[in-house]
Amino acid sequence: MNKEKEKGDEFMGSNYIRFDWAMKRLLRNKANFGVLEGFLTTLLNEKIVIQRLLESESNQEDEFDKYNRVDMLAENSKGELILIEVQNNNEYAYFQRMLFGTSKLVTEYINRGDGYDHVRKVYSVNIVYFSLGSGKDIVYHGKTEFRGIHQGDVLELTPFQKQTFKVAHVSQLYPEYYILKVNDFNQVARSPLEEWICYLNTGDIPDSATAPGLGEARQRLKLDKMTKEELKAYYRHLDNIVILRDNIYTERAEGRAEGRAEGRAEGRAEGRAEGRMEGRMEEKREMAHNMKSLNIPLDTISQVTGLSIEEIKSL
Repeated sequence: MNKEKEKGDEFMGSNYIRFDWAMKRLLRNKANFGVLEGFLTTLLNEKIVIQRLLESESNQEDEFDKYNRVDMLAENSKGELILIEVQNNNEYAYFQRMLFGTSKLVTEYINRGDGYDHVRKVYSVNIVYFSLGSGKDIVYHGKTEFRGIHQGDVLELTPFQKQTFKVAHVSQLYPEYYILKVNDFNQVARSPLEEWICYLNTGDIPDSATAPGLGEARQRLKLDKMTKEELKAYYRHLDNIVILRDNIYTERAEGRAEGRAEGRAEGRAEGRAEGRMEGRMEEKREMAHNMKSLNIPLDTISQVTGLSIEEIKSL
């Protein structure tokens, strides 16, 4: 793999085209489906054959979205829909965005008048280059299950439903979500999926990588196969991403600095407040002690100082 890179140079040392650019420009060509099929086969852990690509909502070409994100909608040989999205910019409502994307596909890809048994299976594959949520893993899988609140059992399909729908579990009828937090991967790839994540993170394909699709990527996603104009556009794309990443790093650093400053100010204020409170309590204790030494009734001392009779007895 490449030598360690400085921040801002993450994309410049590789001989291969980044996956998001390939999705936008190269992987839509049927001759290159093998790259995408290999990636999905590795991630979903089943053989995926792409039948065709469908129109997705984005692939925008405005100045921001053309490097911020890209998505691709594929239909596999079983008629299932697979939405792959690469997101470069931080988006705090990204979880809801994933839900919206799958919901839209469920409703759009059913013909009016069809029964609910024609609802398509949807996979949502999200490759994110920002810190999404709070978790230690780099790959997350989400699916829908119905679990009993009393018995704790999972609601399953009847034999008739299994035969009719050709699935084994209720969760297979619902959208499934995959989140790959590729920026968090900083180790040696030891599995096919990690080899893919290494490529998604660095743009590099180790010589030892054997994951499905990476062989095709080595052949078809090389920089030296691009024309001079394509290279110019590609490097502009990388520059935009570097600027975007630097903006994110700067915002995080500024946020941490502001948080520390606010924390110090709040700490000083809290310390002063706690000191004043402790001082007042000490005055009350001293007063109570003096009154107690004069044999003043405890209930009277309590009324004057606000201390409990138990506190006064302990003085």
